Amino acid sequence: MHPRPGEIWLADLGLSAKTRPVVIVSRFDPDAPRALIIYVPLTTQNRKSSYEVPVPRLAFLNAISFANVQGIASIPSVRLERKLGMLPESTLAEIRNALAFALDLDNSNRAGKPRQQGPHPL
Repeated sequence: MHPRPGEIWLADLGLSAKTRPVVIVSRFDPDAPRALIIYVPLTTQNRKSSYEVPVPRLAFLNAISFANVQGIASIPSVRLERKLGMLPESTLAEIRNALAFALDLDNSNRAGKPRQQGPHPL
């Protein structure tokens, strides 16, 4: 199994989180040294923060959802139960921007420039 970025899978996240939809954000690498998949969980709770990306209404999701980039984690690929569908490219791009903000990956801030607000202002 080789999930691709932007795919939404139903994943077994363990006892506390149960089974829930997640967005695959790890790069496609069929020869990865470990069978781990990096994901961002979907939630129905919108806290209106720069760490959440609205997901458009998709037929395979039961409710309006948000990608919670603060919940980024990895799981073994065997815990991905089934593929639900695919995100639009524009939404995946927004998630990547929110991840760059959350992980402080914007190199322009390294030169002492003032910090800008995230991709989804409050």
